[in-house]
Amino acid sequence: MRIKFFLLLSITFTTLLFSQEKKGHPFGELLFSEKQLTTYDKDSTANAVVLYERGDNYFEIINGYVRLVKDYHVKIKILNKKGFDNGTISINLYHNNDSRESLKELKAITHNEGIKTILQQNKIYTKDLSERWKETTFTFPNIKEGSILEYKYKQISPYIFNFNGWEFQSNIPKIYSEFNAKIPGNYLYNRVLKGPLSLDINDASIKKDCFYVDGYPEPADCEVLKYVMKDVPAFNKEEEYMLAASNYISKIEFELSEHRRFDGLNHKYTKSWKDVDKEFRTDKDFGKQLTKKNFFEKNVPTSLLTSEKDSLERAKKIYGFIQNHFTWDGKYSSYGRARVKEAFNSKKGNAWEINMSLINLLNAAGIPSKMMLISTRQNGLPKTTHPVMNDFNYILAKTEINGETYLLDATNKYMPFGSLPYRALNHYGRVMNFKKESSWKKITPKHGSREAVIGEIKFNPTTKKTNGTLRIINSGYRGISKHQEKNEINEEEYLNQLEESISEDFVITDYLFDEEKNTPLKTQEIITFELENSFKEKMVYLNPFLVKFFKKNPFLSEERNFPVDFGYKRRYTYMINIEIPLGYMVHEFPNNKIIKFGNNYGHLRFSVQQNSNNIALSFDLSLNETHLEAENYLALKELFKYVTSIQNNSLLVLKKE
Repeated sequence: MRIKFFLLLSITFTTLLFSQEKKGHPFGELLFSEKQLTTYDKDSTANAVVLYERGDNYFEIINGYVRLVKDYHVKIKILNKKGFDNGTISINLYHNNDSRESLKELKAITHNEGIKTILQQNKIYTKDLSERWKETTFTFPNIKEGSILEYKYKQISPYIFNFNGWEFQSNIPKIYSEFNAKIPGNYLYNRVLKGPLSLDINDASIKKDCFYVDGYPEPADCEVLKYVMKDVPAFNKEEEYMLAASNYISKIEFELSEHRRFDGLNHKYTKSWKDVDKEFRTDKDFGKQLTKKNFFEKNVPTSLLTSEKDSLERAKKIYGFIQNHFTWDGKYSSYGRARVKEAFNSKKGNAWEINMSLINLLNAAGIPSKMMLISTRQNGLPKTTHPVMNDFNYILAKTEINGETYLLDATNKYMPFGSLPYRALNHYGRVMNFKKESSWKKITPKHGSREAVIGEIKFNPTTKKTNGTLRIINSGYRGISKHQEKNEINEEEYLNQLEESISEDFVITDYLFDEEKNTPLKTQEIITFELENSFKEKMVYLNPFLVKFFKKNPFLSEERNFPVDFGYKRRYTYMINIEIPLGYMVHEFPNNKIIKFGNNYGHLRFSVQQNSNNIALSFDLSLNETHLEAENYLALKELFKYVTSIQNNSLLVLKKE
């Protein structure tokens, strides 16, 4: 059977020529321009820059088997000492019981003004990362400012599905990044270009009779691809308030959709959700683990399932039971293995096992509940166009009681019923309905977060001390985390950390964690304090923001090409009453400020008012949107510039009359 190739992507052909072809970059040789480069004018903050990067991906018959081969070659210029971290390289290789990926022809050279230092093979190390992954690492020798680090390798994989694409962006900028592939026509891949950047070269052509398998008379045609990006900006994966970098980094993704075998048989990998639903019903790690109703009926107190007439109260008791029964092992799932019976008996399990146990127990109590597949925030958003099961790494319990839907996660002992941990706030998931078709469900936080500080400050000219009280109220997500924080650290250590976070002059003289007013979603602390060194001769100097919500601006990048995601709504309020001592007058105090952010996206209100011998200070920062698109970034950055400036630079000065 002669296999012809069908293009899966509309390709824009181009006649662009670029000098950095493979023949111009033999390994071990440098271009004059590369040697001369000392700074990267397109990013003055760069500590290192990729001069040239190329990957060639193709299929090859090795020892009678089809193998996926990747040839990789890169040159990195170190611009200053902060770029030295780019001299440590790690390469991950996948394996299972029967086969493994391998690394061949790994070579590395450090170039320093004509002197080449070659990496010795005994300085290359390999270790196990997990039962499925190994890591090969090495560090370039003799790294200096101005060094050019060059390495190459050949990676051979038996896993055809691991042909998964190319990341054009990384933590440092790239002058030139090139991806090449030669794909036999009997392997069909879905592909998508992600991220805000465009390709500079986007070529595809057909090469006739390029792939031959011994024993089959007709060779396959191949699709030959070349994708290039030039002057690629760095992507900062450490930006605050973002979802997984994989959602936004510029890259090309491939996913095996169909294998048309030479013997005429076809195997489709891209399935419909209807196909997946059917598989889940019988899978031992999914469907069968959700049919343990009888086991739970026999192994929990009968009263847990029947005592409460109200379904919501019964569900809350079951949820609390699972929270207290299990200790979460910190893992989201075990590869290919979830066993609720074993986990229940050992009282320890991963997130899948704990939440599957919750679903089983709710169903045993007559509260219909389903499994909801999700991806955690740092794992990336799952594709909605078609099922990609590797996109999901977590499950929730989804139940409906008295017409209201609840999403539940029992891994955290402090998380109230109906609340989800921050890691699970990733926009949407897939509810698996084994009687009907599965469906997408939006993830909406049940509540936001609020931090409030209310206090008073008094000055004592006789003792030269400043005294006061602070009432700190945390609610919503901040209240939950405060409960956890207080239970995981002793009080003395907690108070020491609190004093250090405020000021070296701040001393706590009395402390109360007000259990009577606390709830699962709320905490209240009352702090009595002394503050030293406020009096300077005839003047009193005080920054009234003893507690700072943001000591520095979390948004410092010049621009941001991806959304800001807070996860939940946030509010910060600070109200202080300051008593002016007898014989003193106000010499200086901060200016008022009001800023509205976007179309009710948020606001900042800062007010300082004097009334007789009292000063009332009020600060209110409200963030009303959980997800902001990139076009709002500069306005948000400007808002936080004022937020941090007000907190850090507000100065109240009193002068002796």
